[in-house]
Amino acid sequence: MKTATRLLIALCLAPVPALAQDAASAPAPAPAAPARPAPSSSASSEQEAGDVSEVDKDRLGPLRERVRPVSGHLFLKKGRFEFSPSATLSIKDAFFSKYILGGTLTYHPTETLGLSLRAGYSINTVASAAQICTFGADGTRGCRQPTYADLDGEAPGQMTLLGGVDVQWAPIYGKISLLAEQFLHFDLYGVAGATAVQYRGPAKTAELTGGGNIGVGMRFFLNRWVTVRTEFRDLIYVEKALNPATTLRNQLLFELGVSLFFPSAHPES
Repeated sequence: MKTATRLLIALCLAPVPALAQDAASAPAPAPAAPARPAPSSSASSEQEAGDVSEVDKDRLGPLRERVRPVSGHLFLKKGRFEFSPSATLSIKDAFFSKYILGGTLTYHPTETLGLSLRAGYSINTVASAAQICTFGADGTRGCRQPTYADLDGEAPGQMTLLGGVDVQWAPIYGKISLLAEQFLHFDLYGVAGATAVQYRGPAKTAELTGGGNIGVGMRFFLNRWVTVRTEFRDLIYVEKALNPATTLRNQLLFELGVSLFFPSAHPES
C-alpha cells in the first residue's frame, strides 16, 4: 500500500521539471517597436504639395527649357542709319490716284528717336471715282469717266514730286508669338514733319508749295538689319485751283517698304 502511494506521487510530480526546463530554454520575446506618430495635417499637405510640384516639374520642365522668357531688344537702332525704299498708294482720291516711288533715309540717335529725309516721284492715274457730268438744255444730266487729258492741269491733286524732313518717335517695342518657339519683333512709331510738294497747276505748269504730314508706322524685324515697314500718313498742303483760287488738300497715303540698317551689326556688338 505504501509502495503504490509513493508511485502515484512520483508520476504526478514528473512533468513539473520538464515544464520548468522548457520555460528556461524558450527565448525572451523581442521588445515591441515604438509606435510612429501619425503625420500631422500640415506635414501631409506639404508632402502632397511636394508631390504636385514634382509632377509639374516633370511635366513642364522640358517645355520650360524650350520656351524661354522673351526679354530685351532683339533689334537695336541707336547709332544706325536706316535706308528704306518704298511704294506709296494714295487713298480716297477724287480725281487722281497717286502711286509714289521713293525712299527714306533715317538716322537714329537713340532707340526711340529718328531723323528722316524723304523723297518720292508720283505717277498719276485717273481715279475710279472721278466723273465728268454735263447738263442738257432740257435738264437731263449725263456723266462719263474722264480721260487723263480731261483732268490734266484742271483738277487738283496732281502731284509729281515730294520731299520732306521728318521726326520719328518709337516708344513701343513688342513681340508677337507666331509658334511655340518663334516670336516676331516689331516697333510702333509716330512720324511728323514738313513736306515740299510739286504739283501740276491750272496753267499746266509745275507749281511748288509747302505743307506738313503726320502719321503712324510699324516695323517688323526679320533679322538684325532687315525690316518690313508699313506707314499711314496724312499729307496736308495748299495748292492753286481754278475756283476757288486756292484749295486745302488733305491726302491720305499708305506706304509699304523694306528697311536696311547700317552698320548691319549692332554698334555695341
